[in-house]
Amino acid sequence: MSEEGHRTQQACTEATFTVLLSPTHRGVRLARLLAVAHLDAWGLPSEAAAHIVAELAANASTHGRVRGRDFQLSLYVKEKTLRIEVTDTRGDSVPPGPGAVKAPEDDGAENGRGMLIVEALADHWGIAPGPVPRKTVWAEIDLVR
Repeated sequence: MSEEGHRTQQACTEATFTVLLSPTHRGVRLARLLAVAHLDAWGLPSEAAAHIVAELAANASTHGRVRGRDFQLSLYVKEKTLRIEVTDTRGDSVPPGPGAVKAPEDDGAENGRGMLIVEALADHWGIAPGPVPRKTVWAEIDLVR
Protein backbone atom coordinates (compact mmCIF):
# COMPACT_ATOMS: atom_id res chain seq x y z
CA MET A 1 0.00 0.00 0.00
CA SER A 2 1.30 3.48 -0.77
CA GLU A 3 2.30 6.03 1.88
CA GLU A 4 -0.79 8.00 0.98
CA GLY A 5 -2.97 5.08 2.14
CA HIS A 6 -1.44 5.30 5.64
CA ARG A 7 -1.69 9.06 6.05
CA THR A 8 -3.60 10.15 9.15
CA GLN A 9 -5.70 13.25 9.28
CA GLN A 10 -4.26 16.01 11.46
CA ALA A 11 -6.65 18.31 13.32
CA CYS A 12 -6.37 22.01 12.50
CA THR A 13 -5.21 24.41 15.19
CA GLU A 14 -6.44 27.49 13.28
CA ALA A 15 -9.15 27.66 10.66
CA THR A 16 -12.06 29.89 9.65
CA PHE A 17 -15.21 29.40 7.61
CA THR A 18 -17.99 31.96 7.02
CA VAL A 19 -21.06 31.80 4.80
CA LEU A 20 -24.31 33.73 4.31
CA LEU A 21 -27.44 31.58 4.15
CA SER A 22 -31.11 32.23 3.51
CA PRO A 23 -33.31 32.15 6.64
CA THR A 24 -35.27 29.15 5.36
CA HIS A 25 -35.47 25.44 6.22
CA ARG A 26 -33.06 24.83 3.35
CA GLY A 27 -30.61 27.43 4.73
CA VAL A 28 -30.75 25.83 8.18
CA ARG A 29 -30.08 22.37 6.73
CA LEU A 30 -27.24 23.71 4.60
CA ALA A 31 -25.67 25.41 7.64
CA ARG A 32 -25.49 22.07 9.44
CA LEU A 33 -24.18 20.19 6.39
CA LEU A 34 -21.49 22.80 5.69
CA ALA A 35 -20.39 22.86 9.33
CA VAL A 36 -20.03 19.07 9.43
CA ALA A 37 -18.15 19.02 6.12
CA HIS A 38 -15.68 21.68 7.24
CA LEU A 39 -15.11 20.18 10.68
CA ASP A 40 -14.55 16.76 9.12
CA ALA A 41 -12.08 18.28 6.63
CA TRP A 42 -10.29 19.97 9.51
CA GLY A 43 -10.08 16.67 11.40
CA LEU A 44 -12.34 17.81 14.22
CA PRO A 45 -15.27 16.09 15.92
CA SER A 46 -18.55 17.36 14.52
CA GLU A 47 -21.45 15.76 16.41
CA ALA A 48 -21.97 18.34 19.19
CA ALA A 49 -21.12 21.20 16.83
CA ALA A 50 -23.66 19.96 14.28
CA HIS A 51 -26.43 20.08 16.88
CA ILE A 52 -25.39 23.56 18.04
CA VAL A 53 -25.25 24.88 14.47
CA ALA A 54 -28.67 23.36 13.71
CA GLU A 55 -30.27 25.01 16.77
CA LEU A 56 -28.64 28.43 16.28
CA ALA A 57 -29.44 28.44 12.56
CA ALA A 58 -33.04 27.39 13.24
CA ASN A 59 -33.38 30.25 15.74
CA ALA A 60 -31.92 32.72 13.24
CA SER A 61 -34.36 31.48 10.62
CA THR A 62 -37.36 31.55 12.95
CA HIS A 63 -36.79 34.41 15.40
CA GLY A 64 -34.14 36.45 13.58
CA ARG A 65 -35.68 36.44 10.14
CA VAL A 66 -36.10 39.68 8.24
CA ARG A 67 -37.39 39.44 4.68
CA GLY A 68 -34.56 39.81 2.17
CA ARG A 69 -31.77 39.46 4.74
CA ASP A 70 -29.59 36.39 5.21
CA PHE A 71 -28.06 35.01 8.38
CA GLN A 72 -24.35 34.33 8.71
CA LEU A 73 -22.69 31.17 9.99
CA SER A 74 -19.06 31.41 11.08
CA LEU A 75 -16.79 28.69 12.43
CA TYR A 76 -13.46 29.56 14.03
CA VAL A 77 -10.87 27.16 15.34
CA LYS A 78 -8.16 28.70 17.43
CA GLU A 79 -5.79 26.37 19.24
CA LYS A 80 -8.07 24.16 21.37
CA THR A 81 -11.42 25.91 20.92
CA LEU A 82 -14.12 25.76 18.26
CA ARG A 83 -16.28 28.89 18.17
CA ILE A 84 -19.60 28.81 16.33
CA GLU A 85 -21.31 32.12 15.55
CA VAL A 86 -24.69 32.72 13.96
CA THR A 87 -25.51 36.34 13.17
CA ASP A 88 -28.98 37.50 12.17
CA THR A 89 -30.59 40.87 11.53
CA ARG A 90 -33.02 40.98 14.45
CA GLY A 91 -31.04 42.49 17.30
CA ASP A 92 -34.35 43.22 19.03
CA SER A 93 -35.18 39.50 19.31
CA VAL A 94 -32.71 38.12 21.85
CA PRO A 95 -32.88 34.69 23.51
CA PRO A 96 -32.41 34.36 27.28
CA GLY A 97 -28.73 34.44 28.18
CA PRO A 98 -26.61 31.66 29.65
CA GLY A 99 -28.11 30.27 32.85
CA ALA A 100 -31.52 31.89 32.17
CA VAL A 101 -32.78 29.36 29.60
CA LYS A 102 -35.85 27.42 30.73
CA ALA A 103 -37.70 24.45 29.28
CA PRO A 104 -41.14 25.17 27.82
CA GLU A 105 -43.98 24.87 30.34
CA ASP A 106 -45.81 22.41 28.09
CA ASP A 107 -43.84 19.13 28.16
CA GLY A 108 -45.45 18.19 24.84
CA ALA A 109 -44.37 21.39 23.06
CA GLU A 110 -42.67 20.73 19.73
CA ASN A 111 -40.24 23.65 20.07
CA GLY A 112 -38.64 25.86 22.69
CA ARG A 113 -35.71 23.63 23.62
CA GLY A 114 -33.06 24.85 21.19
CA MET A 115 -31.10 27.00 23.60
CA LEU A 116 -31.30 24.23 26.24
CA ILE A 117 -29.53 21.99 23.74
CA VAL A 118 -26.92 24.67 23.05
CA GLU A 119 -26.40 25.20 26.78
CA ALA A 120 -25.98 21.44 27.33
CA LEU A 121 -23.51 20.89 24.48
CA ALA A 122 -21.41 24.08 24.56
CA ASP A 123 -18.71 24.77 27.10
CA HIS A 124 -19.47 28.50 26.85
CA TRP A 125 -22.08 30.50 24.95
CA GLY A 126 -23.48 33.98 24.82
CA ILE A 127 -25.04 36.78 22.83
CA ALA A 128 -23.18 39.73 21.30
CA PRO A 129 -25.26 42.74 20.18
CA GLY A 130 -24.67 44.78 17.03
CA PRO A 131 -23.78 46.35 14.92
CA VAL A 132 -27.40 47.49 14.65
CA PRO A 133 -29.67 45.79 13.61
CA ARG A 134 -27.71 42.56 14.14
CA LYS A 135 -26.97 40.19 16.98
CA THR A 136 -24.66 37.20 17.16
CA VAL A 137 -25.33 34.12 19.23
CA TRP A 138 -22.09 32.23 19.78
CA ALA A 139 -21.07 28.94 21.35
CA GLU A 140 -17.65 27.52 22.13
CA ILE A 141 -16.58 23.91 22.41
CA ASP A 142 -13.29 22.97 24.03
CA LEU A 143 -11.59 20.55 21.66
CA VAL A 144 -9.32 19.08 24.33
CA ARG A 145 -11.02 17.75 27.44
